[in-house]
Amino acid sequence: MSKIIYYVATSLDGYIAGPDDDVSAFPKGGKGVEKYLADLKEFKTVIMGRRTYEFGYQYGLEPGQPAYPHMEHYIFSDSLQLENIADAVHVESCSVDRIEEIKRDSDTDIYLCGGGTFAGWLLDNDLIDQLKLKLNPFILGNGIKLFGNSPKTVHWKLSQKESFEEGLQILTYDRWEK
Repeated sequence: MSKIIYYVATSLDGYIAGPDDDVSAFPKGGKGVEKYLADLKEFKTVIMGRRTYEFGYQYGLEPGQPAYPHMEHYIFSDSLQLENIADAVHVESCSVDRIEEIKRDSDTDIYLCGGGTFAGWLLDNDLIDQLKLKLNPFILGNGIKLFGNSPKTVHWKLSQKESFEEGLQILTYDRWEK
């Protein structure tokens, strides 16, 4: 079965965006970002919440179109309405059964794109298999938390660490069952 991999940029204090979804502190280039973009080519399936999908609009994403043209998109929302929806874009209600079905049917591991609230819901339901944190050497102090407001305690084991000149590290963690 495919794994759900939460591959996301974060500050040292655990924020994936600052207040008002501000991501301006995160680097737009460099060897670490190049590595991340190359890694994304390995995924054929992406899952995300409504806010993450709509966040792409400010970067030119057309509503109903895929953010990643080579991936099948599953957007989890009970309120998102899209017209002119592409064949590769599916709007789904949050359901553990549906997530597990996507995991069974995906040909590759699944990229969990952004979204503290959705990631928190997945964490609460034991659906995240691996973390790939692009750890950035700064503190935001406020904003969107890595796992929203999830109260869940989960242990992770560091399985890989890559460091880049600009101070960015990509840290890979696998679930650690005690």
